[in-house]
Amino acid sequence: MPTEIPVRKRDLEMTLQGIDPHPNPKALLEQYTIPAKLAAQILFHACYTYGDISGKSVIDLGTGTGRLALGAVMLGAKSVVGVDIDLDSLQTAAETSRRLNLEVSWVNSDITSLQGKFDTVLMNPPFGTKIRHNDLKFLHAALNLGRRIYSIHKSTTTPFISRWLKEKKAEPESIIKTEIPIAHQFTFHRRKRYFVEVEVIRILRTA
Repeated sequence: MPTEIPVRKRDLEMTLQGIDPHPNPKALLEQYTIPAKLAAQILFHACYTYGDISGKSVIDLGTGTGRLALGAVMLGAKSVVGVDIDLDSLQTAAETSRRLNLEVSWVNSDITSLQGKFDTVLMNPPFGTKIRHNDLKFLHAALNLGRRIYSIHKSTTTPFISRWLKEKKAEPESIIKTEIPIAHQFTFHRRKRYFVEVEVIRILRTA
């Protein structure tokens, strides 16, 4: 595991905060930008608690505007791929990576079309409220791509997800429990902001 911290957590969070959110979020894709503070927490846990970032090959599924992918580069990942089906978000991510001089391979693709093997998978998947079990679609793709996965899910769904993962020969571990703010950005939102309880799960594929 890395012994030095080249980027302080606060500096990482501030840099990620400066990354633009989704320019044209789509309700069906449940495009909610991961808060910079939570992104920094996940990345620091993955890097310094578990040794899953520095020197590793990393893929970020549903990368959006790239906060997790770009943060992984800042923490010393060997290579990073950011994948999203939404071209608008990827264009914003690519512009940010050029501005920050951080190298990420941006891929415009549905996650079910991906092939390859990576040390670590990062993702902030849809909650599955608009397309039933869309969260499981992301988890299935992640299990095919890597052995170590970091994923964010609504706390109300984590018992079901944990059972599903164990059936797939994977061991889930809840590493962060928090709330994330959801701002008013779609017509079905009735409040200016509300909070959703979520858990960040580290998943180890055992087979």
